[in-house]
Amino acid sequence: MQGHYLIAASAAFSIIASSQPAAAISRYNSTSMTCAAAQERIAREGAVIFRYPGRTGMTLYDRYVSSDRYCAGGEYAKSDSIPTKDVRNCPVRQCEMRPSPGDCDSFLDEGCFGRR
Repeated sequence: MQGHYLIAASAAFSIIASSQPAAAISRYNSTSMTCAAAQERIAREGAVIFRYPGRTGMTLYDRYVSSDRYCAGGEYAKSDSIPTKDVRNCPVRQCEMRPSPGDCDSFLDEGCFGRR
């Protein structure tokens, strides 16, 4: 009898979960906006994808976030930078795997022991 309830509950959950729209992520060209505008988009949307030219001339696409909240489990929002219209190194955050405690030299290292 319990098996029937489990199957029914699983089916109901699947129907409800599949009816929810997937969250779309916006894409922007970072070199067509100012640093302040890029940071504002990240803050407002939580996570965005920026497109920009790499060192070799290839176009790069990366996801940037406002906080750890937008990273997967075991990741944190690491400091990074992107090129924008007005600044070569605009400060932003990008998800990265949190280092294991054995890889941390200090409690103050970024990403170590829960430290952003």
